[in-house]
Amino acid sequence: MSQELEIEFKNMLTASEYDLLINEFRLEESDFFTQTNYYFDTADFQLKARLAALRIRKRELHYELTLKTPEQIGLLETTQVLAKEQVTAILDGANIPVGQVRDALHTLGIDHQELAMFGSLTTTRAEKDYKKGLLVFDKSFYGDTHDFELEYEVADFEKGKLVFNRFLESRQIPQRPTKNKILRFYEAIYRDK
Repeated sequence: MSQELEIEFKNMLTASEYDLLINEFRLEESDFFTQTNYYFDTADFQLKARLAALRIRKRELHYELTLKTPEQIGLLETTQVLAKEQVTAILDGANIPVGQVRDALHTLGIDHQELAMFGSLTTTRAEKDYKKGLLVFDKSFYGDTHDFELEYEVADFEKGKLVFNRFLESRQIPQRPTKNKILRFYEAIYRDK
């Protein structure tokens, strides 16, 4: 179990901008990996109302349960590792297991017994170190939608913002307001509800 402050900058890309960046950074098919996020909330979306998100993500050798909560700068990620059997049970309706994530949910006033999975999003991702940060090239699929996104993960907000803005400007990529994946997923899946 761990807690980590996530500071990242995001920008939506067109398909052609995405392809240009993939070519510029000479990313090959072998540089990409696929991950699926399973999202959870209460029936009345109490986590969403608190600008928080809860997901299970499959990693190469294990699964992670992560609660993201807003901080003054960035998001606090509270993560615990799950066994495959635990994930199967949760996806079948079992409760979130005892641990740091459940404790953090209770701190937010969320009853873990009211949580249910409301969907999944699959991302094909490549990562490259860039100027003391990490560039992340994402193509995400959810519902009838797919989109392209560039993320830049950093330790220092001000320096990261400057580097990311210069990166976009030098490639003539417009800065676009970019919602996080769970909000884009929610809006695409539940737009008619």
